[in-house]
Amino acid sequence: MAEIINLNKARKAKARVTAEKQAAENRVRFGRSKAQKQQDAAEAEAMRRKLDSLRLDPSEPDA
Repeated sequence: MAEIINLNKARKAKARVTAEKQAAENRVRFGRSKAQKQQDAAEAEAMRRKLDSLRLDPSEPDA
């Protein structure tokens, strides 16, 4: 005799597995610590200041 399954529970379990897989992919792709974000922001700010100091006409902002 075949095993009886609740299709609603099976559907929800499959959705849970899919959502967890997507969450794991997102953590790898977008997950960065606060320190890493601050470090990147500091590096970008330092680069912006360096470029501004090398500007030929400092009175003219970005075009």
